[in-house]
Amino acid sequence: MKRTLVLLATVLLVAAGLPATTAQAQQAMPATSTAYVADKATKIDVMGEWAHPDDDTSIIGPCGVWHQRYGTKCGIIMVTRGEGGGNSAGNELGPELGLRRENEDRVAHYRSGTVDIFNLDRVDFFYNQSAPLTQYFWDEQETLRRVTRVIRTTQPEIYIGFTPTLQAGHGNHQQTGRLIWEGVLAAADPTKFPEQLKGKNALSTWQVKKVFSGGSTAGTGGTTAAADCTTGFVPTGLDTVAGVWTGYDSPYKWPAGNLQGKPAGTAKSWQQVADEGRAAYPTQSRVMYKGTSAPACPRFGMTQSFVPFQPNTSPAAGQDDAILFGATKPDPGGLPKGTLEYLTFSPSLGQQSLNVAGESFQATLHLKGSLKPGQAALTVPPGWTVSAPQHVGKLNGSKELTFTVTPSATAAVNQNFKISALFTSDNGKSGYTDNVIRIVSPTEGRFQRWGNWQEYDEWLASTAPQATRLGRSAAIQSMAVGKTLALPVVVHNWSSQPQSGTVGLTLPPNFTADATSKPYPTVQPGAETAVTFQVTNTDTALPATQNVSIPITTTYSAPAGSGSETLTLSLVPSTAIGKAASTPVVDGVAMPGEYDGPTLDVSRVWQGACADPNDCGEGTTAKVTWSDDALYFFVHVRDDYQSYAVTPEECVGHWQADSLEILLDPRGTASQVLKDTANTFKLGIFPFTNDPAGNNGPCWERDADNHQGYSSGPLSIGNAPGVQVATTAKWVGSNETTTPHAYAGGGYDVEVKIPLAALPAAVDPAKLGLNITPYDNDDTSAAGTTTLRHIDMSTRLGWSALGSVQSDPYRWGQASLTGYTPPADRPTTPAPPNVSNPAPDYGLTPCAVTDGGYPPWSPDLSGHVVKQTSQQLARGVKHLSIPLAPAQRAKLAADGRLLVSFETAQNQVQAFDVRLSRR
Repeated sequence: MKRTLVLLATVLLVAAGLPATTAQAQQAMPATSTAYVADKATKIDVMGEWAHPDDDTSIIGPCGVWHQRYGTKCGIIMVTRGEGGGNSAGNELGPELGLRRENEDRVAHYRSGTVDIFNLDRVDFFYNQSAPLTQYFWDEQETLRRVTRVIRTTQPEIYIGFTPTLQAGHGNHQQTGRLIWEGVLAAADPTKFPEQLKGKNALSTWQVKKVFSGGSTAGTGGTTAAADCTTGFVPTGLDTVAGVWTGYDSPYKWPAGNLQGKPAGTAKSWQQVADEGRAAYPTQSRVMYKGTSAPACPRFGMTQSFVPFQPNTSPAAGQDDAILFGATKPDPGGLPKGTLEYLTFSPSLGQQSLNVAGESFQATLHLKGSLKPGQAALTVPPGWTVSAPQHVGKLNGSKELTFTVTPSATAAVNQNFKISALFTSDNGKSGYTDNVIRIVSPTEGRFQRWGNWQEYDEWLASTAPQATRLGRSAAIQSMAVGKTLALPVVVHNWSSQPQSGTVGLTLPPNFTADATSKPYPTVQPGAETAVTFQVTNTDTALPATQNVSIPITTTYSAPAGSGSETLTLSLVPSTAIGKAASTPVVDGVAMPGEYDGPTLDVSRVWQGACADPNDCGEGTTAKVTWSDDALYFFVHVRDDYQSYAVTPEECVGHWQADSLEILLDPRGTASQVLKDTANTFKLGIFPFTNDPAGNNGPCWERDADNHQGYSSGPLSIGNAPGVQVATTAKWVGSNETTTPHAYAGGGYDVEVKIPLAALPAAVDPAKLGLNITPYDNDDTSAAGTTTLRHIDMSTRLGWSALGSVQSDPYRWGQASLTGYTPPADRPTTPAPPNVSNPAPDYGLTPCAVTDGGYPPWSPDLSGHVVKQTSQQLARGVKHLSIPLAPAQRAKLAADGRLLVSFETAQNQVQAFDVRLSRR
């Protein structure tokens, strides 16, 4: 593997002949037994954590303002380098693409003063919606160890990033959000990764002061037109919201001749700088922002605090530095900086953050610091009661004060309620904090969670109960049309009284059950039982709406009442695949006896929109059969316009051109066992190519599955042995729209053979997961041009047409293989997934011709990269330089920086930043 070093010169950066030293970035950590304290060069005030480069652009403007006005230092933990994604500006792949993306990210943030980006070097693999799958590929504990080390080394006060909930979508994002919550806990826990706390370079435990991960920023009031932009803002939720105005002047000036017509030498706003930074990712088809930005007020919802802060009812909470109060700046209440103050709850039964209306629980106020004597009191919602305020003597250390809180007997269930605490010292100084507790039914009947939903709720209960304020998992399941499903409901008694009652279902049309109401036996406090219904769908065909709702109502006896939740049930198609009367010949023609089974409708739209009424795929069908230990598919695709023709090097990323994907879950359990598509076989087929050597015939690849990568042609990695494809599609011979692009006959036929031995495991003949999804790209040429582009502008059709079916096997259709028995020696456990050959997105084209291709950073941006160079490294001393004009050299010497990034022998990228001025 070659090693690469990159130098970037910016005016904010490199110059031949200028002195440069890295000593300021290489100060040694203390080697004594005293507590470790991060030095000025290492210390971070606000740390953000994200999964991929460009996830983090939301903090460019805020960090610029905080840095300029308050001396705040921002840093970023980046879990991956984005090396598994597409490259729209070149052909770098893997570590080389990661190196390029890291430097794009550094350039994007550079002007905001954010130069500390800590890369954890976890693999960037395919799109998924599973935190457990992400944990599998990232080595969960090793990643947490690295996060913990960064926190303990840099000692951040404030942490910002993704939500840990399933609402984050991408599984990488979910897990990155969890790492925020887990890292904050681990960094403060001396029993976690104790090896970091010992030895010559020992670190110390560290308590992050404020966390902003998944908090709501919804509300009314505030402004985007003036400083202190959150003044008057009223949150609609219970999270405290801090904001910052990005209309302040930045130190960066509009150059002469700028495209926006701004007076030369006038200041750019921080929002302008932020928007320019957001566009500084050419490998991700983001190229040079040319607009004019209006000031904004980015806001952050706080989800945990260990220090006093200002609630949104306080005028001080509207200030643009309110996020810093109690952390990097003293809180306006007046308690000394460094004071810890926070609330925890201890319900009599169950999780830390769950309680029952009318039943008392303990709220504990934690205080730590050097405080004058005073009084602590709690404030609870109307109708609730709380024990009396408590006196606090002079404090030099820590103290815990416990209060008894009793919710109103009529408190609404399945809602959060805020409890606040105020400590007021005898000299008039005060500190405010709050937390939320969730009220649940005395007896709660919940559909029995499974897969990712079960795993998330278990994470809440065992690892981060404070995150329960963000909500527990939703009730989700799927079933085949016309089939029967066991629907278990878990009845849990959260109250202090024995409970009995019934569980009832409200069934939608075309559903029946063995009963719609069933009793459950008496359940003791803290215990649970299960009630199972047999639910049958009576549809004879897949309905137009695949998702239906089934309310679940659970009654209880002490006091009498009921609670409910709603199950979202996805109906998926089903079919029986019979053995072919005669083994199909893969020639693109369905001959008699080859495909005698049912015809499957694959014309439903699950993503995108039809270009016109004649181009919705209506009439797109498929037939499936089996013979000689192989599946055979014959698909007729209705399409009016032939898309861009890919080259063999572009035979990946099938969604960027006309294509067909066949998705197979051999055991039908990929979602249940938390592997999602990593346990499946997904074949993406391009019906034609721009490949004269191959007669412009079809090509195919595997994507986001058990062994992704090229599967045909000269780049094949042998991951789809025995697959055969034939198609009637004939390329029109040009990617120019001046050539007619209509398909002959209004579409094309595709015939495919997939040996069952190529699947990750032996097929379970009773429950094969199956989907067939055509992708339809039409005229993708940019405005004002006549050249088709290799870009995702597809309408996506499917047999099971639910959103995100490409990543959710439980939403695929269900098939049985009549008469088929797999070979006895074929493993029933899928092989370990292999993502060592990510499918690159070669040739992804820019969003519009007005992007101007892939321009370098323009002088129009100011604070731009002046020049850069890359060199290969070998053992020994290597001298590198960048030739500069005298004017460039003078400007860099006055206010320039050098950013050096280099790739190590372990495929890791390291970087350091050097100020070139002598100031």
